[in-house]
Amino acid sequence: MTTPLFSIPVRPDGEALVRCIRRQGTPDRVHYFELGLDREVQDEICARYSLPGPADPDDLSAHYRRYIALQRFLGYDYVRAGLLDVALPLKRDVAVDTAALQRDGGRRFQDEHVGPITSWEEFEAFQWPDPERDEVYRMFEWCEEHLPDDMCVLATAGFAHFNEHLSWLMGYETLCYALFDRRDLVRAISERLLAISEAAVRRVLQFGRVRLVFGTDDMGFRSATLISPDDLRAFVLPNHRRIAALVHEAGHPYLLHCCGNLAQIMDDLIDDVRIDAKHSFEDTIEQVTDAKGTYGRRIALLGGIDVDFLCRASEDQVRERVRRTLDVCQPGGGYCLGTGNTVANYIPVDNYLAMMDEGRRYGA
Repeated sequence: MTTPLFSIPVRPDGEALVRCIRRQGTPDRVHYFELGLDREVQDEICARYSLPGPADPDDLSAHYRRYIALQRFLGYDYVRAGLLDVALPLKRDVAVDTAALQRDGGRRFQDEHVGPITSWEEFEAFQWPDPERDEVYRMFEWCEEHLPDDMCVLATAGFAHFNEHLSWLMGYETLCYALFDRRDLVRAISERLLAISEAAVRRVLQFGRVRLVFGTDDMGFRSATLISPDDLRAFVLPNHRRIAALVHEAGHPYLLHCCGNLAQIMDDLIDDVRIDAKHSFEDTIEQVTDAKGTYGRRIALLGGIDVDFLCRASEDQVRERVRRTLDVCQPGGGYCLGTGNTVANYIPVDNYLAMMDEGRRYGA
């Protein structure tokens, strides 16, 4: 069964999205939020509904016009923008992609044993990115001039993947040992990451179309945090607190994507870091409808339609779950509909579109 074109039109409203995330009353309609849509999913939807085809990746204007057309078609109020041509040289492995919408070149996974920085010598020799290069911000500059007035920019917060980058740069296994016997090296990496992120966020906040800033930093797994809560408080959470403070000084909300069981640090994230919204929910850890009754009274909640559920459920089951979720989470604002993590290329496209369509129908 192919989901038809959306039957209820939605016009983007970036300011209404911000009000929803600020929990300023029940919104007039459902707003949507995602960490991202895999390129394979984007291509499939564009081909299916006669949206612009793939653009030359070197043609920023064509690429972004296509992205805006897709975001508007789907009902999002924002486009996501980040730094261009800036990447850390990491050690990654490649595996065959078995998804129905197969990814060219396979799926890439981080080497969890050893990263590029395992000693002071490697730290000193490492090629750190320069966040002051003007060309890094071309995407933001383009949006300042060309983004439709009814949309806003969701800015990625520089290199605010502080826990992830510690484990990627050192290797998770190496990081765990270093937290015991080389804490000075861990701190040096953490401080360098903060310096880069702070410089990038200061530049990003100068762009007027930016209305939301998004940090993405997985800190947990199914039953606990990836490193101890005390180590997160020492090396990770203060960095997020600093970035959140900069964002708040500019008058914007700071959103955080973070996978894993965060029960031991949720109060830290809300009261100390002062995040305004939390993204990423997994049924085996916590359903978003349960979170609405606890810390959902203090911050906004984003997404929550479990990825595994979306992979296995029927369209009718997806629609029923969306209605049930919105019944609990929509009142009072502070909720945006979306998957529990991201629209991966192994999620059936029809189920994703059914989720989006049911959000349009809700309360109409």
